[in-house]
Amino acid sequence: MTTVVDAPSVVGESTPQDVCRVVAAAAAAAPAVVAATPAERAAWLCAIADAVVAHADSLAALAHEETGLGLPRLDGEVLRCANQLRFYADVCIEGSWLGATIDHATATTPDLRRIQASVGPVAVFGASNFPFGFGTLGNDTGSAIAAGSPVVVKGHPAHPRTHAALMDIAHDALADIGAPEGLLSAVTGLAAGEQLVLAPEIAAVAFTGSEAGGLALHRLAATRPIPIPVYAEMGTVNAVVLTTAAVHRLADLAQGALASFTMGMGQFCTKPGLILAPAGCGFAARLGAELHDGPPTGVLLTVGIHEAFGHGVQNLLTNGAFAVARSDASTPIGPSVWVLEADASLIHRESPLLRECFGPVVLVVEYADAHQRDDLIAALPGALVASVMTGGSADDEVADLVKHLAPKVGRVAVDAWPTGVATLWAQQHGGPWPATTDPRATSVGAAALARFTRPVAYQGTPQAALPVPLQDKNAWRIVRRVNGRLRVPREPKVAQCAVP
Repeated sequence: MTTVVDAPSVVGESTPQDVCRVVAAAAAAAPAVVAATPAERAAWLCAIADAVVAHADSLAALAHEETGLGLPRLDGEVLRCANQLRFYADVCIEGSWLGATIDHATATTPDLRRIQASVGPVAVFGASNFPFGFGTLGNDTGSAIAAGSPVVVKGHPAHPRTHAALMDIAHDALADIGAPEGLLSAVTGLAAGEQLVLAPEIAAVAFTGSEAGGLALHRLAATRPIPIPVYAEMGTVNAVVLTTAAVHRLADLAQGALASFTMGMGQFCTKPGLILAPAGCGFAARLGAELHDGPPTGVLLTVGIHEAFGHGVQNLLTNGAFAVARSDASTPIGPSVWVLEADASLIHRESPLLRECFGPVVLVVEYADAHQRDDLIAALPGALVASVMTGGSADDEVADLVKHLAPKVGRVAVDAWPTGVATLWAQQHGGPWPATTDPRATSVGAAALARFTRPVAYQGTPQAALPVPLQDKNAWRIVRRVNGRLRVPREPKVAQCAVP
């Protein structure tokens, strides 16, 4: 039985004074947050995670009221949020993200030591479609705190009460454990978000959402007297390529495709928007039959998303795509689900058919041969993920396809539909423009901390003046490279997080 959330019935917008106050508090907290040991930061993250689990049922119910995403999904997402926070606690403790590197002085070279230092307070703009996983206490917030950055969250208008409840829960947990005041705070409202990006104390911005929103923040941050990076994960058209051998399991692939592009009613940044299939295999028709037999139900999160989806589908139809199948909305506010097809000749670098349409629609394009298939791949914009569906482990097309797709995306998946994003050490959730504003960055996984740090080297610096991770005594027991050799502590610390 979880604790009941006491959520406000109405969430007001932050005033300019509110923004100034929370930003000043974050800046004031920064020295204490940077000085905190990995164990202390991990304890803060674990405390928030435990509090989220304690309120899990009420949080999921509240988010369902606001989003209509459904309790089965939201129940899982609440626990995912907590587990993500625990993951970043472990990453923080392990310490390799600090890049601590020591070169002792020799007869010809100085003593030189390098580390990734926190940039300072950061702004986090959470996603509409994942109130827990990528929202207020999601990957961006967890990785920033682990990296030693105070966080100011701009709450998303799609679920304001859920955002407010999460902040209240986190504030109570952090107060109980004695975390620095100003470690985590929030603002609400469009104007407050813009003021946040322009605040001199803010050193970086993390954003998950639409291309329009991400680019607006990117441009705004560039107007500052001292520009700052905006790490925007914006999503795009994620392609799936079926090999010629894969057509022998067309029924299975059609079922997988339907489940993937309609999961969450197509409101995933990794939703497959384009499927390239061998000519004559009839994949679009097979997928349309699957849609007819089992049409999904659900709603789009906001009126704005609903309207944009309608315009997006119309753009595809106007520019040469045609409908193979359509499942009408199951409710007055639900969207129709579309399977579209288009001729390969319409796909080129500037093709309107390669614009993301956020919602339950997929475009199927057939290719005549490997040469045309590779030309289609070359025309694709940057994306978060691309998938290859094969005929089995002996499929000789896979190596070539992986080679051609890798320059276009942050992640290549083989025989896996591209909807899940696991929070793991090796994860890369980013990609070339326009998927993100910085293809080197990831918003999920251990490498997510790198967005909130910058390298600093210390030459000939006395021990007492060095950051703790660079002092000869490895007090934090982290992974370090000394004189070119990687050194791993015999008994590395681990975060002492409760398990749900």
